[in-house]
Amino acid sequence: MVKINYSNLLEEILEEISSYEKKPKLLLHSCCAPCSSYVIEYLAKYFDITIFYYNPNISPVSEYLKRKEEQIRLIKEMGLNGNIKVAYCDYDNNVYEELIKGLENEPERGNRCTVCFKLRLDKTAARACQLKYDYFGTTLTVSPYKNSSLINEIGLELQDKYNIKFLVSDFKKKNGYKRSIELSKIFNLYRQDYCGCKYSKRD
Repeated sequence: MVKINYSNLLEEILEEISSYEKKPKLLLHSCCAPCSSYVIEYLAKYFDITIFYYNPNISPVSEYLKRKEEQIRLIKEMGLNGNIKVAYCDYDNNVYEELIKGLENEPERGNRCTVCFKLRLDKTAARACQLKYDYFGTTLTVSPYKNSSLINEIGLELQDKYNIKFLVSDFKKKNGYKRSIELSKIFNLYRQDYCGCKYSKRD
């Protein structure tokens, strides 16, 4: 099977978008401020971006709120507060826990993570469709610990389900992950030491 270079595909999409008279609207799922930092910097000139902070997997609630506040602070301190909006849902860890029943002992990057990606991306796609965005996407592919091919496959399935364009990506490429670390230092961002759920913290 030929491996798809999603980073190059994104470059082609952005080149086309750069010729548009008006920026398309992008609902961008964000897992945390550090991961979103580079992605926002990279995409801001191409899209009218709304960050969608939807992460019911995160536990405990204090950790969820800490990461949410860091996301909001980052947007303000990047000087993009007028151009980048932030939207989020009420915290509901029960939704996540119900979906991953039976997968609690799966290893990190296993089936539990696949379910988690689908949950968050489906919510993002549904919201983007409802609010008539042009694209939806996610910052998850900036992490070298996440399966970018799987995330893109899920996104493309949801593109068909909701009839809204998914912004394919592999943001860790072209030094994207390295730049996210640099920006985290510049803005003194809280960098968590586990993905989010209590099982990742356990492992």
